[in-house]
Amino acid sequence: MVHEIRVLAGLGALILCAIFGVAQNSSTVSANQTWNDLAAGNHRFVLGKTAAHDFPAQRKALTKTQHPRVAVLSCSDSRVPPELVFDTGLGELFVIRSAGEDDDPLASGSLEYAVEHLGSSMIVVMGHQSCGAVTAACSGAKAESVNLDAVVGPIVSSCAKIAPTRLESLDLAVRDHVHRVAQEVLAKSEILKKAFDEGKLTIIEAYYSLDTGEVTKLR
Repeated sequence: MVHEIRVLAGLGALILCAIFGVAQNSSTVSANQTWNDLAAGNHRFVLGKTAAHDFPAQRKALTKTQHPRVAVLSCSDSRVPPELVFDTGLGELFVIRSAGEDDDPLASGSLEYAVEHLGSSMIVVMGHQSCGAVTAACSGAKAESVNLDAVVGPIVSSCAKIAPTRLESLDLAVRDHVHRVAQEVLAKSEILKKAFDEGKLTIIEAYYSLDTGEVTKLR
């Protein structure tokens, strides 16, 4: 009996240590695991071996609620659908898309909603190879309308030190633009900045290759 009590006490101590150990590092572990899941899904997409999603069952389960772990701010480009690129099912990603993935008030408000009300703990800002919005901004050509100027205008600063005639330089501009947008996500929102400072939110900067289908984590 004494031996059994000692064993149980020892197991209890181990369990408590495990619980407190996980609690102390929950944000880090959660962020790492979340990104690893996205990376694994992207790897399946690249290989053409995507998961067999039970969409009818997922749709039924999500009729009354949603809790996407990740919010994605990405370009509207038809070749870069985040749900397919990361091989996710319904309810896994909260996606905001616009030409050039700019963080305008609508995008910022949508991200706040995802984090504050849906419980998203990660925001992925994703640019991509051969982005038309970045190409247009770096070309120096005048926008054909006020609306189009609103798309390319914010990107111009990312082209300042880039030679637009070089494809690799355009990709550098895309990456620089992603970094600027990621910084603005926090700078423009007290809600997101607070969540980030409290360790409840992780910001990931990513780049999608049209050639390979691979998503690279930049920061």
